[in-house]
Amino acid sequence: MKARPRLGLLTGLLLVVSACEDYRLLETRSAEAEEIARLWWVLLAATGVPATITIVVLLIAAMRSPRPVQHPQGERRQTWVILVAGGVVPLLIVFGLLAYSVRTGSQVRSFEQPSAVTIDVIGRQFWWEVHYPDHGIVTANEIHVPVDQPVRLRLTSGDVIHSFWVPQLHGKHDMIPGRIDELWLRAEHPGVFRGQCAEFCGIQHALMLFEVVADPPEAFDAWLRANRAAAVAPVDPTAVRGLEVFLAAECGHCHAIKGVTPELAMGAMGPDLTHFASRRTIGAGILPNNRGNLGGWILAPQALKPGNNMPASEMPPEDLHALLFFLETLH
Repeated sequence: MKARPRLGLLTGLLLVVSACEDYRLLETRSAEAEEIARLWWVLLAATGVPATITIVVLLIAAMRSPRPVQHPQGERRQTWVILVAGGVVPLLIVFGLLAYSVRTGSQVRSFEQPSAVTIDVIGRQFWWEVHYPDHGIVTANEIHVPVDQPVRLRLTSGDVIHSFWVPQLHGKHDMIPGRIDELWLRAEHPGVFRGQCAEFCGIQHALMLFEVVADPPEAFDAWLRANRAAAVAPVDPTAVRGLEVFLAAECGHCHAIKGVTPELAMGAMGPDLTHFASRRTIGAGILPNNRGNLGGWILAPQALKPGNNMPASEMPPEDLHALLFFLETLH
């Protein structure tokens, strides 16, 4: 019976360690994240050192035999120790941390610069809608940015409060329905940086993930050109059949495929699928984008991500095969 609590504790510790490794919280890739990480270390030292000293003093006191105070001078010393250690020092630490936090916020804001790229991000239960308004691009769960260039993000929510967080690039920023807030990002190195909703927003809050893909300028320009274009109408018989299945299953009530689906099948409740096959993940970052995962997601999305708004789709294997083939052509 005693082994189960220990096993649960060990499992919890392993999950925490794996999460930290996955997010690489302190492996910064921008000046803003560097300032925030430095504040984290200061907070850790300013709270950890006094806590350690307090624990050591308590242990020493617990191991020593109690000695009665025999004169008033000893009582006065105790009073001063309590006043200084329990009142003055904590106040100095708190005000020092407050001042350093304000300094960090000011320093982070000083990095904001005019941006050539504006990206609108809308948090939804439980995925991310991404618009490039100057380029007419709509995508989901992936935010492509140019390396070493400031990018302006306009953040809002389409339902409840979410929080935009890419720990390697910037701090947390709330997304509030009916309000647009701005956040500047500047990735100093190319790479893929994982993001997470940091505000509890419902049953699948923990699996509301996204990726920021920092591309070299030439690659970013190529990505813009590719995603500005509409999808190409299928010509392969299997792909044509897949489009028919897509429309017959009424997928177009929630999803749009520009250039392929008719106007009556251009839904906006779910992610835009115009260039779906070029994305790295499905289900807002929970699974790699491959045929097996996609088939499972279409047939039983609630089994993979309970509480999301996509209904299950029942179809014969041959129709599923054709639909998957068609979706894989959407580059």
